[in-house]
Amino acid sequence: MKRIVLMGVIILMVVATVYLWISNSGLSEGEGPFLGIIALILVFAGFLLIRRIKSWKAGEPQEDELTKKMMVRTAALSYYISLYLWVFLLYIQDRVTFDKDRLIGIGIVGMAVIFALSWLFYHFRGVPND
Repeated sequence: MKRIVLMGVIILMVVATVYLWISNSGLSEGEGPFLGIIALILVFAGFLLIRRIKSWKAGEPQEDELTKKMMVRTAALSYYISLYLWVFLLYIQDRVTFDKDRLIGIGIVGMAVIFALSWLFYHFRGVPND
């Protein structure tokens, strides 16, 4: 139950932060894709929140062995891919002039997208039995 509440609070904080960002500064040129990616991440988090609420209402355990194994595999895969993302971003930084804040933002959002895609990969493919 604590994780469900924490996940809900985090989602609400991100939505409030994005709302404040848009209301105070507006969307400037090139920030539309970032907003779309943030919206996709929020949809993914909402999907996970709804699944956890349904399993909590059904009296199922929040995390079983398969769920833990899937999260470990997802975290490992997304970590390795994220390392290559940061190497690529550092390579791009030498060739193209990027603001450092934008580069860090791209890296962080990219890591979140990579984690979501890794989770989807293991969710539909399944976790191999070692």
